[in-house]
Amino acid sequence: MGVDLHAWLARSQLQHSQLDDTTHTLSFATFRQLVRDALVMTQEPALGLLIGSRLLLNNHGVLGYAAMNSSSLQQAIEVLERYSLLRTPLITLGHQMDGQHLRVTLSENYPLGDIRTPMHEVTMLGVKNVVDYLAAGAHPITQVTFAFAKPAYAALAEEMFQCEVVYGQPRTGFGLPADIAARPLNRADPNTYREALVICQRELDKIIQDETLALRVRRVLIERSNAFPSLQLTARLFHMTPRTLHRKLQDEGTSYRALLDDVRCALAMEHLKSDRLSVQEIGFTLGYTDMANFRRAFKRWQGLAPTDFRQSQLTLRSPHPPR
Repeated sequence: MGVDLHAWLARSQLQHSQLDDTTHTLSFATFRQLVRDALVMTQEPALGLLIGSRLLLNNHGVLGYAAMNSSSLQQAIEVLERYSLLRTPLITLGHQMDGQHLRVTLSENYPLGDIRTPMHEVTMLGVKNVVDYLAAGAHPITQVTFAFAKPAYAALAEEMFQCEVVYGQPRTGFGLPADIAARPLNRADPNTYREALVICQRELDKIIQDETLALRVRRVLIERSNAFPSLQLTARLFHMTPRTLHRKLQDEGTSYRALLDDVRCALAMEHLKSDRLSVQEIGFTLGYTDMANFRRAFKRWQGLAPTDFRQSQLTLRSPHPPR
């Protein structure tokens, strides 16, 4: 796309050799900056679509191999969902039956903020390409929804997804007919599928074992979001002193406070989108006894007040629900 790779990496103090090093991991902050810089340097707002269109089944390694040998599209989607961490820690897939459709949805494990659009587009197109390949060139996905405003390049999105694309929805995802999702696949090989799953599980166990302390702390905060543990309690859960926890997180470029803010921000946005709780109830749910503090914190995270964010989400929503 006409971008100097070395200049792009240099903006984040990275070298090409680090990307080739499988033991080197990027922090979320560094990854987010790389995406931001790519958008600026390419001047291509549809960058997420263009990258997603190049993600084919064979780009997903053993995970793609397991999907390729699945008995049905539904089983392949379940594999992608279960082992999504093999591809990215930022996003998780989920699925459920919705009437006559299988509905696949995307959830953010991090508050993606200004890189949400390209990340959602990359993920949805990547999964769509897997589905299309397994469906032997057919295009079974009937509709794609995105949880952000309609972009100027929406026509390109419909051309790439080859179906209706609806913006301003509560969740990013897609739907396909349940009967097609359950239909046996010609390429299915039960033995190869089981062998691939063993490798996927081995790789997943290794990632979980090697994952950063920040990711583990974040998981604890999410699991205990009904009553966030203090720094002292969190440190005790990891069998270390608060000072040691603080130092180790600092070595990873973050802090307990920053992780807590990230989790609170992500949960606040989800609650505000659903419209089930009042702003005051959301604040209490997230541990704020003073609503002024919650409003100030949310404005610091997202640049606007909670009520304004909720109104913007209501304005974005399409009058017709996704199929």
